[in-house]
Amino acid sequence: MLPKLSLWSVTGLLLYTWFCYLMLNITLQYIPYDTDVAFLRIKQDEIVLPYYRIAFFTHVYLSILVLPAGFIQFSSFVLRKYPRFHRLNGWIYLITILGFSAPSGLIMGFHANGGWSSQLAFCLLALLWMLFTALAGYYAIKKRFILHRQMMYRSFALTLSAITLRAWKYIIVALFHPRPMDVYRIVAWLGWVLNLIIAEWIIRYYLKKRL
Repeated sequence: MLPKLSLWSVTGLLLYTWFCYLMLNITLQYIPYDTDVAFLRIKQDEIVLPYYRIAFFTHVYLSILVLPAGFIQFSSFVLRKYPRFHRLNGWIYLITILGFSAPSGLIMGFHANGGWSSQLAFCLLALLWMLFTALAGYYAIKKRFILHRQMMYRSFALTLSAITLRAWKYIIVALFHPRPMDVYRIVAWLGWVLNLIIAEWIIRYYLKKRL
């Protein structure tokens, strides 16, 4: 039997599904394989580098998996009714990030548009993403589930940067009309730092009240 959902939960689920659909459409722009489409049109100097090309397409093709996988991990219904699926899905999330998405994101970060500020932001994002995800897996194996949950909140907050970065970009452009490179420098930080602050608030105030 499926759990009863509130109106807010249904609205949030539909909104998140819509964002995942938008992200999938971004991935589909690169299928079939093409190095002169969408974002790559402004990365022609980088895409000729074999290591960047591998990193880019690895990131684009596989990172879409972690958005639904990470979201499902927070379902108490799945955890309670289907614990084996929760563990399997968790391993998919962990392996995809640690083996593919974060390392490829780190490589791409060194070539980010906007100069050293954007490059630092994206490299730091990739490193923290790896750290929090690895710790989430470690604490799950050790059955220290409170710490596991805290690290998953931090990891997923950074996973969501794929969505929030683009959302902030549209908002900033619509309201302030800044230069493209200025937008990129702003969202390179805003796209994930605010997420992490919200995650810390949830951990410190919301989760502790439930313990």
